[in-house]
Amino acid sequence: MQGRSAAVTALALACAAHFLVVFDVSVMTVALPSIQSDLGFAPESLQWVVSGYTLAFAGLLLLGGRLADLYGHRRVFVSGLAVFTVASLIGGLAVTPAMLIAARAAQGIGAAVLAPLSLTLLTTTFPEGPRRTRALTIWTAVGLAGGASGNMLGGVLTEYLSWRSVLLINVPIGVPAMLLAVRVIARRTGPQRRVRLDLPGAVLATAALTLLTLGVAQAHTHAWSDPRTALPLLGGLAALAAFAVVETRYAPTPLIPPRLFGLPGIGWGNLAMLLAGASQVPVWYFLTLTMQDVLHYSAAQTGLGFLPHAVVMLVVGLRLIPWLMQRVQARTLIAAGALIAASGFWWQSAITPDSGYLTGIFGPAVAISLGGGLLSTPLITTVTAGVDSADAGAASGLMNTTRQFGGAFGLAVVLTLTTTASGTPAALAESYGNAFQAIAVILLALAALTPVLPVLRERQHAAQR
Repeated sequence: MQGRSAAVTALALACAAHFLVVFDVSVMTVALPSIQSDLGFAPESLQWVVSGYTLAFAGLLLLGGRLADLYGHRRVFVSGLAVFTVASLIGGLAVTPAMLIAARAAQGIGAAVLAPLSLTLLTTTFPEGPRRTRALTIWTAVGLAGGASGNMLGGVLTEYLSWRSVLLINVPIGVPAMLLAVRVIARRTGPQRRVRLDLPGAVLATAALTLLTLGVAQAHTHAWSDPRTALPLLGGLAALAAFAVVETRYAPTPLIPPRLFGLPGIGWGNLAMLLAGASQVPVWYFLTLTMQDVLHYSAAQTGLGFLPHAVVMLVVGLRLIPWLMQRVQARTLIAAGALIAASGFWWQSAITPDSGYLTGIFGPAVAISLGGGLLSTPLITTVTAGVDSADAGAASGLMNTTRQFGGAFGLAVVLTLTTTASGTPAALAESYGNAFQAIAVILLALAALTPVLPVLRERQHAAQR
């Protein structure tokens, strides 16, 4: 890809793919009651509308990230987007629970390719410095807004059209994006010589991540010591240990090249990303429950309740972060964002059934979204700094895996501190308040970690000069 117009097009495609992936993580939450009623889901199987997507997505992220390095950005991007779009169409037309769950799993497979590649397109198109920072800022803001708008649009579409529309809306976005990708993404790939995929590593990584995610998901409804939780977790840890041995001793072209861990931002940066994911994913789940169970908002009102989150994240990401990152160290912004977001979650924990919108939702939303917007782009910049273009997909897959697993693990841990069973609005408010306080503690841990993150401001200034 050459020229300014090609770079802008690459940014647009990356943002579209990133939006679709993040949007579909959150969009189904508000629609679940309508799906259960329409398709006749049993209560115990309804969670698989979300978990089917999450398991496939998390389990294949490392493999999805490496595929682009080996087989070319265009081929892998179009293939992933095609799988995601067709699965969305099938899911939107589903007539049985099994058909919908299968479609959601297929969406997760496509998303596992798109999520890391959307970031890889940026890191291989824009060199480190102010231009990459601006591109990452836009990409991050679109993703953050996608998470908030997933809940917002999901509620509005479900109430005024149908739950099917939250899946079918992906089709008119995915088809034009595929046609555009075929025209503008370069055919070239990473290595000049033909490199074989690390199949044993891919199988072990997929098994490890799928089992770990399944175990964490089971912890939502079963104790950590329950065999339905413990056995997948133990199996996942065993597969992860085997993966580490294969990658470091036997794989000629490892799925995750060990040289990546020599970069200053990879190790500590991904630990910080784990904590960030653990704080960001549960917020949509518990805010949805809070608005519906405590404040008795309708699906549409709940969706619109997320509007300030989306607006503040976009404003901070597009207007404030590019200016700040030329003047303030990335790790300072991460710490400040984590502390501001933590204060917002602590405020959110004080909600009661008598809270009005301004103090119960809007005020905390501004603090949560301001903090989240401040920390996200600097954290992604930290994790991707210094990565060679040949390893960009692997680094992106690792980062997305860390964030996704952090989100699943954070949700499972926070759920153990709450009860989502039927109860009075006051009791539920107290229970959900415990969840928001736990998320605040996770963010405080993230802030405490920032002193060990590398300093990146000098690199940006050097690139600018």
